[in-house]
Amino acid sequence: MKSLKQILGGDLRQYTMVVALVALLVAFHIASGGRMLTSSNVQNLLSGNAYVLILAIGMVMVIVIGQIDLSVGSVAGVVGMSAALSARDLHFPWWLAILTGLVIGIAIGAWQGFWLAKVGIPGFITTLAGMMIFRGVVIWLSKSISVPVPDEFRFLGAGYLPEWGPTFTQMNNSTLLLGIIGIGVFGWSELRRRQKTQALGAEVPPVWVAVVRFFVVAVVIGYVTYLFGSGRPGTSFPVPGLILAALVIIYHVVTQRTTFGRHVYAVGGNRAAAALSGVNTKRTYFLVMMNMSFLAALAGILFVGRATAAGPSDGTSWELDAIAAVFIGGAAVSGGIGTVIGSMVGGLVMAVLNSGLSLMGVGADKTQIIKGLVLLAAVAFDVYNKQQGRPSITGRLFASKAPATVGGASEPRVAGAPIVDLGPVSAEDASTDVTSTVQDDPLTGPPGSRTL
Repeated sequence: MKSLKQILGGDLRQYTMVVALVALLVAFHIASGGRMLTSSNVQNLLSGNAYVLILAIGMVMVIVIGQIDLSVGSVAGVVGMSAALSARDLHFPWWLAILTGLVIGIAIGAWQGFWLAKVGIPGFITTLAGMMIFRGVVIWLSKSISVPVPDEFRFLGAGYLPEWGPTFTQMNNSTLLLGIIGIGVFGWSELRRRQKTQALGAEVPPVWVAVVRFFVVAVVIGYVTYLFGSGRPGTSFPVPGLILAALVIIYHVVTQRTTFGRHVYAVGGNRAAAALSGVNTKRTYFLVMMNMSFLAALAGILFVGRATAAGPSDGTSWELDAIAAVFIGGAAVSGGIGTVIGSMVGGLVMAVLNSGLSLMGVGADKTQIIKGLVLLAAVAFDVYNKQQGRPSITGRLFASKAPATVGGASEPRVAGAPIVDLGPVSAEDASTDVTSTVQDDPLTGPPGSRTL
């Protein structure tokens, strides 16, 4: 058991949701007669759920600051329809139509961020109004009919990496190269982490631990590469999956390694304490809401590309799937806790449930019931573990180990991250009652520590 802890790098309970995801995949693969873990199914699973996972990236940041965004589905619908109409009616080239849609998404995010950050209307009310407004705009723009999109949209929403080179590999070489790069990047990061640990004078695990960890991860990446790269001719790793992977890396770095990310967790943990530490809370609220709508716009464009047309009902209930993914991934309802990686695992759990139940012939009614029960059970078990003084159901995967103290406020500190000047104190925020309840949980750690 001790050796296993060394290999995994922490408390085994922190991998609960990862184990649950793997168990679901294996169980559905057996129950469906071997149809779950096939190239075509995993390709469809990833490309068909990429838009929800992209929404979850932005939603986890919104929930961490203690807000909610109910408008993301409607915003995605507006952007998808606007891009399709600009390409068809205004004769914009495909790239300009996509850029127009993204700009519209950013503008909508700025609009909603203004009402939240400047006027002070809660995010729930602001985005509830936005959901109604933009759903009406979608129907008005579309005149209740679908609008086709250019082929370039279809490549972004449902395309695959190209094939090249010799055929003796019996795989898509682009996907094979992607897998090799992934293994190499992981090995390099493990080596760098070990070197940094040695430089700090901390205890370094035995070499065999690092070798075994690298071997296990390399086998997993290799198997995933085989699944995606050995499908029927013309298929490989989906382009939406590549976009999603890039976004996960970018936003993981942003939330865990940048000043802005530290501000997000600080505001979610305790706004008043964050303000006294110099965090511009209004700007943080504004940027997080604007970022959410930008990602909703991107998700809308990918969806209409996969659907080959924009429709008046696009985006309906997407916000519910994104919110469920974030909470299953370990985010706290009260804010201050949650990570991008956790939201991806939560989103994949929901996607596997959808795919597996569909393969087994379970109807939409029972599928919704099962998904609802899974969400309730995940959060209930998480709360139970928290009350018992144990790590949460999703634990501390990829989380910081200790909080940084800046100006007397506790906020998440990633190992090796510098303490920085958080800027001037807002007079309005400084006057806020600092005796309000801090969202840090003394049992599970600082904001952001309960991550997956």
